[in-house]
Amino acid sequence: MHHRTLGGGHGPRISAVCLGTWRFGSTVDEATAFAILDRFAEAGGTFVDTANHCGCRVPGATGDESELLLGRWLRSRRAAGRTVVASTAGARPDPRRGGQWPADTGGLGAAAVRAAIEASLRRLGIDRVDLYYAHSFAHTEDRGVPLEETVAALAGLVRDGTVEVLGAANHRTWRLAEARLLAAGRGLPGFRAVQQRYTYLRPRRGLPPDHQVETDEELLDYVAAHPGLTLLARGTLMGGAYARPDRPPPERYDHPGSVARLRVLAEVAAECGATVNQVVLAWLMGGPQPVVPVLGVTSPAQLDECLAALDLRLDPVQRARLDTA
Repeated sequence: MHHRTLGGGHGPRISAVCLGTWRFGSTVDEATAFAILDRFAEAGGTFVDTANHCGCRVPGATGDESELLLGRWLRSRRAAGRTVVASTAGARPDPRRGGQWPADTGGLGAAAVRAAIEASLRRLGIDRVDLYYAHSFAHTEDRGVPLEETVAALAGLVRDGTVEVLGAANHRTWRLAEARLLAAGRGLPGFRAVQQRYTYLRPRRGLPPDHQVETDEELLDYVAAHPGLTLLARGTLMGGAYARPDRPPPERYDHPGSVARLRVLAEVAAECGATVNQVVLAWLMGGPQPVVPVLGVTSPAQLDECLAALDLRLDPVQRARLDTA
């Protein structure tokens, strides 16, 4: 397993891939989830991602399931001290706001942030979260929560020792930059990681705003200009759409431009003796701004396929073909 530093020179050491546990305890049963976590740890994986709302839209689920299951695994394996844990505030449904998602999410006011971290720590059974994401300022802007309030509340978690590194999830680049500048101007800890949707295929142009913010050239340029900021990618394998003929790409990627990229992707995979999923992951990890993929796997076999991408090296010609397709 390869490793790197999260959020610049003073962050924790993390594995080069992160294991997403969002489905664990809801659509992935505990035995399978434990097998995946065990396999990840055996391979040298140290970085896992959960949230306080995982699975909340699954019938019968509450959103607690992923954190509770991960907490049980950490205790049963005595793995808390060697596992970097990421969790999230801001996207959990609040019954007081009605039932229309995403308008019913709890937001990032000071009280909501404090309540969210305290509840996550209880579910996880730990004293500190290594990386804590503020999920989507866009949802809070409409509710009138000042950015200063959110920045100060998050900084307070670092000051109190309940969070080591702060991250942003689902933020547009201008909002990420504004929050970081605000924190720096006040001498407060700011965002040192950002997690966005990012895959090899590009979304169709002219799409209406989506609740999931896409990694674009603006964000890549911003990350390149700020070496202390780590970029993490979710949705990298599009839920299996690269590999499964019965599962077409999501509509946002279903356009003529994707045809050429999929063709080159298949050609490079054949040349490397690799799967298309492995080439996508290698392309992300080996680019000018290396990315940490967050793996959303549902079986140990899927995890093994992804981990093999760590040793896949694309030569400059292959990367140029992929980039320009």
